[in-house]
Amino acid sequence: MNINGILIHFSSYVNTTWGLFSMDIGAIVSANLKHIRSEKGFSLTKLSELSGVSKGMLSQIENNGTSPTINTIWKICAGLNVPYTALLEGRVEVSRVIRRSETNQQKSADGHYRIYGYYPDSAHRNFELFQMELDQGDDYKSTGHSKVNHTGHSEEYVMVLAGQLTLEVTGEKLILNKDDATRFDSTGNHTYRNTGTGILKTVIINFYPV
Repeated sequence: MNINGILIHFSSYVNTTWGLFSMDIGAIVSANLKHIRSEKGFSLTKLSELSGVSKGMLSQIENNGTSPTINTIWKICAGLNVPYTALLEGRVEVSRVIRRSETNQQKSADGHYRIYGYYPDSAHRNFELFQMELDQGDDYKSTGHSKVNHTGHSEEYVMVLAGQLTLEVTGEKLILNKDDATRFDSTGNHTYRNTGTGILKTVIINFYPV
């Protein structure tokens, strides 16, 4: 995600060399295939029809009985309509507390605008969640942001935890106080202003409609 010159890079890929994986790739593909197929409500028969991979082969892969070839993974991903990496990425724990000290922290050049990334977008998640802080009397302009290879309009959801936010977007000024929230098209320019007292704190979700 690139927010007005601040580059936030999250890496969740399994480190690989050609044909060699640092983790059991078969187990990763097996778990991801089961999860994604279940989410989409596809039977093995249905996925076999969509992907051109035999039902028997799909069953073996789901049970970690065989390691699929690159071409087989491509076919399965095409049938599931997901990115190639969707079957290869290691999944994070379902339930885990993320401490602020563990987040990806970024700040503007003057240090008055700070963001703490809790959940990046990934093949399994089409949103990212972070906390934003802006010092009293300061403002920050974003030139807009969207996901790489995402052609639709990105949406931003903002909820104020403390302070007062004046949000300028598409010619409008929205004033949000503690516990207020709003959403807007974040593809274009938008500006955050701390028009209250003390540090402005918000929770922000960037959502990328599929």
